[in-house]
Amino acid sequence: MTQSQGFATRAIHLGYNPMEHEGALTPPLHLTSTFAFETAEAGGEIFAGDRPGHIYSRISNPTLDLLERRVADLEGAEAGLALASGMGAITAIFWTLLSPGDEVIVDKTLYGCTFAFMHHGLRKFGITITHVDLTNPDNLTAAMTERTRLVYFETPANPNMRLVDISAVAAIAHAGGAQVVVDNTYATPYLTTPIALGADLVLHSATKYLGGHGDLVAGVVVGRAEAVSEIRLVGMKDMTGAVMAPFNAMLILRGLKTLALRMERHCASARVVAEWLEAHPEVAKVHYPGLAGFGQYALARRQMALPGAMIAFELKGGLEAGRRMMNGLRMIARAVSLGDAETLIQHPASMTHSTYTPEERAKHGIGDGLIRLSVGLEDVADILNDLDDALAPPHVMRSA
Repeated sequence: MTQSQGFATRAIHLGYNPMEHEGALTPPLHLTSTFAFETAEAGGEIFAGDRPGHIYSRISNPTLDLLERRVADLEGAEAGLALASGMGAITAIFWTLLSPGDEVIVDKTLYGCTFAFMHHGLRKFGITITHVDLTNPDNLTAAMTERTRLVYFETPANPNMRLVDISAVAAIAHAGGAQVVVDNTYATPYLTTPIALGADLVLHSATKYLGGHGDLVAGVVVGRAEAVSEIRLVGMKDMTGAVMAPFNAMLILRGLKTLALRMERHCASARVVAEWLEAHPEVAKVHYPGLAGFGQYALARRQMALPGAMIAFELKGGLEAGRRMMNGLRMIARAVSLGDAETLIQHPASMTHSTYTPEERAKHGIGDGLIRLSVGLEDVADILNDLDDALAPPHVMRSA
Protein backbone atom coordinates (compact mmCIF):
# COMPACT_ATOMS: atom_id res chain seq x y z
CA MET A 1 0.00 0.00 0.00
CA THR A 2 1.45 3.36 -0.99
CA GLN A 3 1.11 7.01 -0.06
CA SER A 4 -0.62 7.53 -3.41
CA GLN A 5 -3.73 5.92 -1.96
CA GLY A 6 -6.17 8.08 -0.06
CA PHE A 7 -6.31 8.64 3.68
CA ALA A 8 -9.44 6.57 4.29
CA THR A 9 -8.14 3.71 2.14
CA ARG A 10 -4.89 3.52 4.08
CA ALA A 11 -6.70 3.81 7.41
CA ILE A 12 -8.76 0.73 6.47
CA HIS A 13 -6.30 -1.47 4.57
CA LEU A 14 -2.66 -0.58 5.26
CA GLY A 15 -0.44 -3.38 6.49
CA TYR A 16 -2.99 -6.19 6.48
CA ASN A 17 -3.82 -8.90 3.94
CA PRO A 18 -6.75 -11.15 4.92
CA MET A 19 -5.35 -13.96 2.78
CA GLU A 20 -2.36 -14.19 5.12
CA HIS A 21 -4.72 -14.79 8.05
CA GLU A 22 -7.07 -17.52 6.76
CA GLY A 23 -9.21 -14.91 5.04
CA ALA A 24 -10.17 -13.09 8.25
CA LEU A 25 -11.31 -9.64 7.13
CA THR A 26 -10.72 -8.17 10.58
CA PRO A 27 -7.12 -8.40 11.87
CA PRO A 28 -6.72 -11.00 14.64
CA LEU A 29 -6.42 -9.93 18.26
CA HIS A 30 -3.20 -11.29 19.79
CA LEU A 31 -3.99 -11.75 23.49
CA THR A 32 -0.61 -13.07 24.59
CA SER A 33 2.01 -11.87 27.03
CA THR A 34 4.94 -13.76 25.55
CA PHE A 35 6.05 -15.37 22.26
CA ALA A 36 7.73 -18.70 21.52
CA PHE A 37 10.96 -18.97 19.52
CA GLU A 38 11.51 -21.59 16.85
CA THR A 39 15.03 -22.25 18.16
CA ALA A 40 17.32 -20.93 20.87
CA GLU A 41 19.41 -19.29 18.16
CA ALA A 42 16.38 -17.55 16.69
CA GLY A 43 15.42 -16.22 20.12
CA GLY A 44 18.91 -14.84 20.61
CA GLU A 45 18.84 -13.17 17.22
CA ILE A 46 15.48 -11.50 17.98
CA PHE A 47 16.77 -10.29 21.35
CA ALA A 48 19.87 -8.88 19.65
CA GLY A 49 17.79 -7.10 17.03
CA ASP A 50 19.29 -9.12 14.19
CA ARG A 51 15.98 -10.72 13.25
CA PRO A 52 12.44 -9.28 13.30
CA GLY A 53 10.06 -10.79 15.77
CA HIS A 54 8.21 -10.39 19.03
CA ILE A 55 9.54 -11.28 22.47
CA TYR A 56 7.13 -10.00 25.10
CA SER A 57 4.05 -7.82 24.79
CA ARG A 58 5.53 -5.12 27.01
CA ILE A 59 7.88 -4.45 24.08
CA SER A 60 5.77 -5.29 21.02
CA ASN A 61 2.75 -7.26 19.90
CA PRO A 62 1.37 -7.99 16.40
CA THR A 63 -1.93 -6.21 17.04
CA LEU A 64 -0.14 -3.12 18.35
CA ASP A 65 2.36 -3.32 15.49
CA LEU A 66 -0.40 -2.98 12.90
CA LEU A 67 -1.87 0.00 14.73
CA GLU A 68 1.56 1.64 15.02
CA ARG A 69 2.22 1.26 11.30
CA ARG A 70 -1.18 2.64 10.33
CA VAL A 71 -1.00 5.74 12.52
CA ALA A 72 2.60 6.39 11.45
CA ASP A 73 1.56 6.16 7.81
CA LEU A 74 -1.40 8.52 8.28
CA GLU A 75 0.93 11.00 10.00
CA GLY A 76 3.62 10.66 7.32
CA ALA A 77 6.14 9.30 9.84
CA GLU A 78 8.62 6.43 9.63
CA ALA A 79 7.47 4.56 12.73
CA GLY A 80 4.95 4.57 15.54
CA LEU A 81 4.61 3.40 19.12
CA ALA A 82 1.37 2.56 20.93
CA LEU A 83 1.15 3.34 24.65
CA ALA A 84 -1.32 2.99 27.49
CA SER A 85 -2.47 6.64 27.49
CA GLY A 86 -1.76 10.06 26.08
CA MET A 87 0.14 10.90 29.27
CA GLY A 88 2.04 7.65 28.84
CA ALA A 89 3.11 8.88 25.42
CA ILE A 90 4.22 12.25 26.80
CA THR A 91 6.13 10.85 29.76
CA ALA A 92 7.84 8.15 27.68
CA ILE A 93 9.13 10.80 25.26
CA PHE A 94 10.40 13.11 27.96
CA TRP A 95 12.04 10.45 30.15
CA THR A 96 13.84 9.13 27.07
CA LEU A 97 15.11 12.37 25.57
CA LEU A 98 15.92 14.52 28.62
CA SER A 99 18.64 14.57 31.27
CA PRO A 100 19.17 16.73 34.38
CA GLY A 101 20.20 20.23 33.33
CA ASP A 102 18.27 20.18 30.06
CA GLU A 103 15.61 22.76 29.18
CA VAL A 104 12.21 22.28 27.58
CA ILE A 105 10.49 25.25 25.98
CA VAL A 106 6.72 24.82 26.02
CA ASP A 107 3.84 26.94 24.82
CA LYS A 108 1.94 29.25 27.13
CA THR A 109 -1.07 26.90 27.27
CA LEU A 110 -0.96 23.15 27.98
CA TYR A 111 -3.39 20.42 28.95
CA GLY A 112 -3.65 20.31 32.75
CA CYS A 113 -1.98 16.92 33.31
CA THR A 114 0.85 17.80 30.91
CA PHE A 115 1.38 21.03 32.85
CA ALA A 116 1.40 19.10 36.15
CA PHE A 117 3.87 16.49 34.84
CA MET A 118 6.29 19.16 33.72
CA HIS A 119 6.06 21.40 36.76
CA HIS A 120 5.52 18.80 39.49
CA GLY A 121 7.49 16.00 37.87
CA LEU A 122 10.29 16.99 35.51
CA ARG A 123 11.38 19.96 37.60
CA LYS A 124 12.17 17.63 40.52
CA PHE A 125 14.86 16.05 38.36
CA GLY A 126 16.67 19.24 37.39
CA ILE A 127 14.93 19.92 34.09
CA THR A 128 14.02 23.52 33.34
CA ILE A 129 10.53 24.23 31.98
CA THR A 130 10.26 27.56 30.16
CA HIS A 131 6.88 28.83 28.98
CA VAL A 132 6.90 30.95 25.84
CA ASP A 133 4.03 32.40 23.83
CA LEU A 134 4.66 30.35 20.70
CA THR A 135 1.87 32.01 18.76
CA ASN A 136 4.65 34.48 17.92
CA PRO A 137 7.63 32.41 16.69
CA ASP A 138 10.00 35.31 17.37
CA ASN A 139 9.48 34.63 21.06
CA LEU A 140 11.13 31.24 20.59
CA THR A 141 14.19 32.80 18.98
CA ALA A 142 14.68 34.97 22.05
CA ALA A 143 14.11 32.10 24.49
CA MET A 144 16.37 29.40 23.00
CA THR A 145 19.51 28.57 24.99
CA GLU A 146 22.30 26.05 24.59
CA ARG A 147 20.46 23.84 27.08
CA THR A 148 17.20 23.72 25.08
CA ARG A 149 16.58 20.13 24.00
CA LEU A 150 12.87 20.06 23.19
CA VAL A 151 10.19 22.50 22.05
CA TYR A 152 6.73 21.20 22.91
CA PHE A 153 3.24 22.45 22.10
CA GLU A 154 -0.34 21.57 21.28
CA THR A 155 -2.07 23.02 18.25
CA PRO A 156 -4.91 23.77 18.65
CA ALA A 157 -4.19 24.13 22.35
CA ASN A 158 -6.33 22.63 25.06
CA PRO A 159 -8.58 24.36 26.09
CA ASN A 160 -8.43 27.83 24.51
CA MET A 161 -7.78 26.87 20.85
CA ARG A 162 -4.53 28.83 20.38
CA LEU A 163 -2.62 27.78 17.25
CA VAL A 164 1.11 27.48 16.73
CA ASP A 165 2.77 27.84 13.32
CA ILE A 166 4.49 24.45 13.19
CA SER A 167 6.77 25.22 10.23
CA ALA A 168 8.03 28.50 11.67
CA VAL A 169 8.64 27.10 15.15
CA ALA A 170 10.33 23.96 13.80
CA ALA A 171 12.76 25.99 11.69
CA ILE A 172 13.81 28.07 14.72
CA ALA A 173 14.06 25.06 17.04
CA HIS A 174 16.15 23.05 14.60
CA ALA A 175 18.49 25.98 14.02
CA GLY A 176 19.14 25.95 17.76
CA GLY A 177 19.67 22.20 17.94
CA ALA A 178 16.33 21.33 19.58
CA GLN A 179 13.71 18.78 18.59
CA VAL A 180 10.04 19.63 18.14
CA VAL A 181 7.28 17.57 19.75
CA VAL A 182 3.66 18.28 18.79
CA ASP A 183 0.49 17.07 20.48
CA ASN A 184 -1.85 16.56 17.51
CA THR A 185 -4.80 15.19 19.50
CA TYR A 186 -7.23 18.02 18.68
CA ALA A 187 -6.48 18.02 14.95
CA THR A 188 -5.76 14.35 14.12
CA PRO A 189 -3.73 13.48 11.01
CA TYR A 190 -6.87 14.04 8.96
CA LEU A 191 -6.61 17.78 9.58
CA THR A 192 -2.90 18.40 10.24
CA THR A 193 0.29 16.41 9.64
CA PRO A 194 2.99 18.07 11.78
CA ILE A 195 5.78 15.78 10.49
CA ALA A 196 5.35 17.27 7.01
CA LEU A 197 5.62 20.73 8.59
CA GLY A 198 8.89 19.99 10.37
CA ALA A 199 7.98 18.33 13.68
CA ASP A 200 10.26 15.53 14.91
CA LEU A 201 7.75 13.66 17.06
CA VAL A 202 3.95 13.74 17.09
CA LEU A 203 1.77 12.31 19.81
CA HIS A 204 -1.91 11.65 20.37
CA SER A 205 -4.21 10.79 23.16
CA ALA A 206 -5.73 8.00 21.08
CA THR A 207 -8.51 7.96 23.66
CA LYS A 208 -10.01 10.81 21.67
CA TYR A 209 -10.65 10.98 17.92
CA LEU A 210 -8.48 8.02 16.87
CA GLY A 211 -10.57 5.67 18.98
CA GLY A 212 -13.61 7.86 18.60
CA HIS A 213 -16.12 6.03 20.78
CA GLY A 214 -15.17 6.86 24.38
CA ASP A 215 -14.50 3.21 25.25
CA LEU A 216 -10.72 3.11 25.74
CA VAL A 217 -7.68 5.00 27.07
CA ALA A 218 -4.55 4.99 24.90
CA GLY A 219 -1.71 7.02 23.41
CA VAL A 220 0.45 6.99 20.26
CA VAL A 221 3.83 8.49 19.32
CA VAL A 222 5.16 8.71 15.76
CA GLY A 223 8.41 10.01 14.28
CA ARG A 224 11.71 8.82 12.85
CA ALA A 225 12.28 5.09 13.30
CA GLU A 226 15.45 5.47 15.38
CA ALA A 227 13.85 7.92 17.82
CA VAL A 228 10.66 5.87 18.18
CA SER A 229 12.70 2.71 18.82
CA GLU A 230 14.61 4.48 21.60
CA ILE A 231 11.36 5.67 23.20
CA ARG A 232 10.00 2.11 22.98
CA LEU A 233 13.02 0.49 24.64
CA VAL A 234 13.77 3.22 27.20
CA GLY A 235 10.80 5.44 27.95
CA MET A 236 8.09 2.79 27.57
CA LYS A 237 9.76 -0.54 28.36
CA ASP A 238 12.06 0.48 31.20
CA MET A 239 10.86 3.79 32.63
CA THR A 240 7.08 4.03 32.48
CA GLY A 241 5.77 0.58 31.56
CA ALA A 242 2.93 2.43 29.81
CA VAL A 243 2.03 -0.51 27.57
CA MET A 244 -1.18 -0.51 25.53
CA ALA A 245 -3.37 -3.60 25.86
CA PRO A 246 -3.90 -5.48 22.56
CA PHE A 247 -7.68 -5.22 22.98
CA ASN A 248 -7.42 -1.40 23.02
CA ALA A 249 -5.26 -1.52 19.90
CA MET A 250 -7.99 -3.52 18.18
CA LEU A 251 -10.59 -0.92 19.17
CA ILE A 252 -8.44 1.92 17.79
CA LEU A 253 -7.88 0.02 14.54
CA ARG A 254 -11.65 -0.20 14.29
CA GLY A 255 -11.95 3.53 15.02
CA LEU A 256 -9.41 4.45 12.34
CA LYS A 257 -11.61 2.88 9.68
CA THR A 258 -14.19 5.66 10.15
CA LEU A 259 -11.84 8.49 11.17
CA ALA A 260 -12.15 10.38 7.87
CA LEU A 261 -15.95 10.13 7.87
CA ARG A 262 -16.20 11.10 11.53
CA MET A 263 -13.90 14.09 11.23
CA GLU A 264 -15.87 15.43 8.27
CA ARG A 265 -19.10 15.21 10.29
CA HIS A 266 -17.54 16.51 13.52
CA CYS A 267 -16.06 19.53 11.73
CA ALA A 268 -19.16 20.34 9.69
CA SER A 269 -21.34 20.34 12.81
CA ALA A 270 -18.78 22.29 14.84
CA ARG A 271 -18.73 25.09 12.28
CA VAL A 272 -22.52 25.39 12.51
CA VAL A 273 -22.43 25.37 16.30
CA ALA A 274 -19.60 27.93 16.46
CA GLU A 275 -21.43 30.32 14.13
CA TRP A 276 -24.62 29.87 16.16
CA LEU A 277 -22.81 30.57 19.44
CA GLU A 278 -21.09 33.62 17.96
CA ALA A 279 -24.49 35.11 17.13
CA HIS A 280 -26.11 34.27 20.47
CA PRO A 281 -26.83 37.29 22.72
CA GLU A 282 -25.62 35.48 25.88
CA VAL A 283 -22.21 34.61 24.40
CA ALA A 284 -19.33 37.04 24.86
CA LYS A 285 -16.60 35.29 22.88
CA VAL A 286 -16.16 32.16 20.75
CA HIS A 287 -12.73 30.64 20.10
CA TYR A 288 -12.91 28.48 16.98
CA PRO A 289 -10.38 28.34 14.10
CA GLY A 290 -13.14 28.21 11.50
CA LEU A 291 -14.57 31.65 12.34
CA ALA A 292 -13.35 34.59 10.27
CA GLY A 293 -13.04 36.60 13.49
CA PHE A 294 -10.67 34.06 15.08
CA GLY A 295 -7.34 35.78 15.63
CA GLN A 296 -5.33 33.09 13.82
CA TYR A 297 -7.85 32.36 11.08
CA ALA A 298 -5.26 32.70 8.29
CA LEU A 299 -2.91 30.23 10.01
CA ALA A 300 -5.78 27.80 10.54
CA ARG A 301 -6.63 27.87 6.83
CA ARG A 302 -2.97 27.32 5.92
CA GLN A 303 -2.15 24.60 8.45
CA MET A 304 -5.42 22.71 8.93
CA ALA A 305 -7.47 20.95 6.25
CA LEU A 306 -10.58 21.66 8.36
CA PRO A 307 -10.95 23.79 11.52
CA GLY A 308 -11.69 20.91 13.87
CA ALA A 309 -14.57 20.09 16.21
CA MET A 310 -13.42 21.68 19.46
CA ILE A 311 -14.92 25.01 20.53
CA ALA A 312 -14.14 27.22 23.51
CA PHE A 313 -16.49 30.01 24.47
CA GLU A 314 -17.26 32.47 27.23
CA LEU A 315 -20.66 33.72 28.38
CA LYS A 316 -21.44 37.33 29.24
CA GLY A 317 -22.56 36.20 32.68
CA GLY A 318 -19.16 34.64 33.44
CA LEU A 319 -18.59 31.53 35.51
CA GLU A 320 -22.02 31.39 37.17
CA ALA A 321 -23.78 31.72 33.82
CA GLY A 322 -21.63 28.90 32.51
CA ARG A 323 -22.54 26.62 35.39
CA ARG A 324 -26.22 27.42 34.97
CA MET A 325 -26.01 26.70 31.27
CA MET A 326 -24.19 23.38 31.72
CA ASN A 327 -26.63 22.27 34.41
CA GLY A 328 -29.51 23.07 32.06
CA LEU A 329 -28.36 20.72 29.31
CA ARG A 330 -30.41 17.59 28.73
CA MET A 331 -28.64 15.78 25.88
CA ILE A 332 -25.10 17.16 25.87
CA ALA A 333 -23.06 15.34 28.51
CA ARG A 334 -21.17 17.18 31.24
CA ALA A 335 -17.97 15.18 30.89
CA VAL A 336 -14.26 15.59 30.24
CA SER A 337 -12.44 14.00 27.29
CA LEU A 338 -13.29 14.80 23.68
CA GLY A 339 -13.63 13.31 20.24
CA ASP A 340 -16.48 10.98 21.17
CA ALA A 341 -19.66 10.38 19.18
CA GLU A 342 -21.45 12.19 22.01
CA THR A 343 -21.18 15.97 22.37
CA LEU A 344 -19.31 16.73 25.61
CA ILE A 345 -19.02 19.95 27.61
CA GLN A 346 -16.80 20.82 30.55
CA HIS A 347 -15.39 23.70 32.60
CA PRO A 348 -11.57 23.67 32.30
CA ALA A 349 -10.78 25.82 35.35
CA SER A 350 -12.50 23.40 37.73
CA MET A 351 -11.97 20.19 35.75
CA THR A 352 -9.27 19.41 33.16
CA HIS A 353 -7.04 22.37 34.10
CA SER A 354 -7.60 22.39 37.86
CA THR A 355 -3.93 21.41 38.28
CA TYR A 356 -3.15 25.08 37.57
CA THR A 357 -3.46 27.53 40.44
CA PRO A 358 -5.83 30.47 39.80
CA GLU A 359 -2.77 32.67 39.26
CA GLU A 360 -1.29 30.18 36.79
CA ARG A 361 -4.55 29.94 34.86
CA ALA A 362 -4.68 33.72 34.54
CA LYS A 363 -1.06 33.80 33.39
CA HIS A 364 -1.54 31.01 30.85
CA GLY A 365 -4.74 32.26 29.24
CA ILE A 366 -7.31 29.93 30.81
CA GLY A 367 -10.17 32.12 32.01
CA ASP A 368 -12.39 31.01 34.88
CA GLY A 369 -15.45 31.50 32.66
CA LEU A 370 -14.11 29.51 29.70
CA ILE A 371 -16.24 26.55 28.57
CA ARG A 372 -14.96 23.76 26.32
CA LEU A 373 -17.29 21.98 23.91
CA SER A 374 -16.47 18.83 21.95
CA VAL A 375 -19.03 18.66 19.14
CA GLY A 376 -20.19 15.10 18.56
CA LEU A 377 -21.98 13.20 15.83
CA GLU A 378 -25.60 13.80 16.81
CA ASP A 379 -27.88 15.70 14.45
CA VAL A 380 -26.64 19.26 14.66
CA ALA A 381 -30.18 20.59 15.10
CA ASP A 382 -30.46 18.61 18.32
CA ILE A 383 -27.15 19.99 19.58
CA LEU A 384 -28.34 23.53 18.89
CA ASN A 385 -31.72 22.94 20.51
CA ASP A 386 -30.10 21.66 23.69
CA LEU A 387 -27.73 24.66 23.83
CA ASP A 388 -30.57 27.06 23.10
CA ASP A 389 -32.71 25.71 25.93
CA ALA A 390 -29.79 25.76 28.36
CA LEU A 391 -28.86 29.34 27.43
CA ALA A 392 -32.38 30.66 27.91
CA PRO A 393 -32.78 33.05 30.86
CA PRO A 394 -33.91 31.23 34.06
CA HIS A 395 -37.43 32.68 33.92
CA VAL A 396 -38.05 31.48 30.35
CA MET A 397 -40.05 28.24 30.05
CA ARG A 398 -38.05 25.49 28.33
CA SER A 399 -39.42 23.76 25.29
CA ALA A 400 -41.18 20.44 25.91
